[in-house]
Amino acid sequence: MAEEKKDKQLIVSVSPHVRDEESVSKIMWSVNFALFPALIASFYYFGPRAMFVTALCIGSSVGFEYIYQRSLNKKISVHDGSAFLTGLLLAMNLPPDLPFYIPIVGSFVAIVIVKQLFGGLGYNVFNPALIGRAFLLITWTKAMTVWKEPTAAFAALDAKTTATPLGILKEEGISKLIEAFGTKSDLYMSLFTGHRAGSLGETSVIFLLIGALYLLYKKYITWHIPVSFMATVGLLAWAFGGKSGLFSGDPIIHMMSGGLVLGAFFMATDYVTCPTIRKGQIIFGIGCGALTMLIRLKGGYPEGVMFAILLMNCFAPLIDRGVKPDLFGAVKKKKVMEDKK
Repeated sequence: MAEEKKDKQLIVSVSPHVRDEESVSKIMWSVNFALFPALIASFYYFGPRAMFVTALCIGSSVGFEYIYQRSLNKKISVHDGSAFLTGLLLAMNLPPDLPFYIPIVGSFVAIVIVKQLFGGLGYNVFNPALIGRAFLLITWTKAMTVWKEPTAAFAALDAKTTATPLGILKEEGISKLIEAFGTKSDLYMSLFTGHRAGSLGETSVIFLLIGALYLLYKKYITWHIPVSFMATVGLLAWAFGGKSGLFSGDPIIHMMSGGLVLGAFFMATDYVTCPTIRKGQIIFGIGCGALTMLIRLKGGYPEGVMFAILLMNCFAPLIDRGVKPDLFGAVKKKKVMEDKK
């Protein structure tokens, strides 16, 4: 009887409880693969300089990780794709026309300072690529805010400098922005396809969405952060983004401009730096959206996605602590009044 009773006892062990064929390496290389459509589009729009900056970021990121681990006799992990992904995301957040040393410094900050000194993959508090970009933006502000007009011709080596759509919107208003693209329909189409100034990988909404749909299909990300992030930006842009008073803004421009799509699907969803609970992820996405619009409408920068995600990375552990799920098998305490009855 004692042995039969023991067999029926609930056995609880520490996580992980479920074995799966997925691995960190497989997920990392899948995210790299998902970013390739937008990367190819950036090569088309910005030409050889885009390829040069991308190669510098990826090569130096992988190289710094190898050198760091080799010098400390740690296990070499460059094959898992995480350093490659950090370099690729950093490149997609940079302007196409940078001196060669700036992407290398950004990769060093991202890989060595933000990732490895905190313990390596899985231990970093902030998104490494975004910290790398933030460091470069603060250090070389002028170089990091010079944008090239897309040529839509790979053979073109030179292009004129111009402002980003969000820069024109902030400084000169929506009328000037529409005038710069022809009509409002032309503006929407340029934002959707990527034919506009901006960072390498953030301009083409359609190719970013193709990669995002692949990640959603593979269930490597869920809708909670991207949808709450973008919906908050759209709602606040409509409510407070117009010059004619409340509810006169254009949410579509804000939702397709800047790095919102890239940030919402590929950076805010970073497993390490976002909340793990679904309810917490929605709170995280709403916070990212609210901070993005606060910076865009009231801050000094026309874009705000990078700082919004980094600020919300600080709150991810607190959000997880505040929205703890019910324990499996736990019995809720009955109300005092019911006990008295």
